[in-house]
Amino acid sequence: MTLLKDLMMLRKITVAAFAMGSLLSLSSQAVASEKLTVLLDWFVNPDHATLVVAKEKGFFSEQGLDVDLIVPADPNDPPKLVAAGKAELAVSYQPQLHLQVAEGLPLTRVGTLVATPLNSLVVLKDSPIKSIADLKGRKVGYSVGGFEDVILDAMLEKHGLDVSDVELINVNFTLSPSLISGQVDAVIGAFRNFELNQMDIVKKPGRAFYVEEEGVPSYDELILVANNQNVADPRFPRFLKALEQATIYLINHPQKSWNLFIKAYPDLNDELNRRAWKDTLPRFALRPAALDEGRYSDFADFLKAKDLIKETGDVSDYAVTIK
Repeated sequence: MTLLKDLMMLRKITVAAFAMGSLLSLSSQAVASEKLTVLLDWFVNPDHATLVVAKEKGFFSEQGLDVDLIVPADPNDPPKLVAAGKAELAVSYQPQLHLQVAEGLPLTRVGTLVATPLNSLVVLKDSPIKSIADLKGRKVGYSVGGFEDVILDAMLEKHGLDVSDVELINVNFTLSPSLISGQVDAVIGAFRNFELNQMDIVKKPGRAFYVEEEGVPSYDELILVANNQNVADPRFPRFLKALEQATIYLINHPQKSWNLFIKAYPDLNDELNRRAWKDTLPRFALRPAALDEGRYSDFADFLKAKDLIKETGDVSDYAVTIK
């Protein structure tokens, strides 16, 4: 009789455990259905490697998130759509954040993807321009007016020049072709991980002057922004944890990560993206949630000094650490 009671008790425990496991499984599935939309800044490219790896390797899923990476129809729209409550997160740029906050957009930086500038001034490798000072009287191509010319002015100022000493030409995002064709002598706004590789592939190698070495405060190139009203979203800490896991995996396993990337986006399996992948790896933020307040404060001071913003404001008003 005692043995029978023990067997019945064991059966009840087993059934209860099975039921509990089923409930936990259902609960896990429910959590996994939490969607989160991230608007990219541009078409998918190696700058987005950590996001793609986090999705394809399953790090987002492990955090109970179903993340959609959306390519924008217009690269100018993502921060504005987040500000309007149309998406949870957008990939943006630290300089752009300062300017848009000054314009009144309710945006806050909640994470970092690329923690160094990618922007650079590029000339042909065999160009007679060996120093920024050699730009005097030369033609400089740009794509985004109102910011790139300010960056250029800061670089020129370090060498005793200003933008009036060069001829600015809007080349409408055809930076490398304009330089290679001889339309301009230099271009500002060239991403060092792409344009230099693009030029090298067509046997017209370039040489870069890095903005952070030529009078411009260092800044985060790619960041994640959210609406001010949503910074306490409980999905964000899990999202950033998954992003950090993806970054660590990417750094430790670059080839396996590349394979995940091109499996998801096979059209990107070409020489330019392979090279850009390698050159972008050391630029990723190892701690995406971490915030360097001094960096943001310094860049705000720089923009104010250049009359791009009227007030610097408190960093906490537009950049936070998500915990």
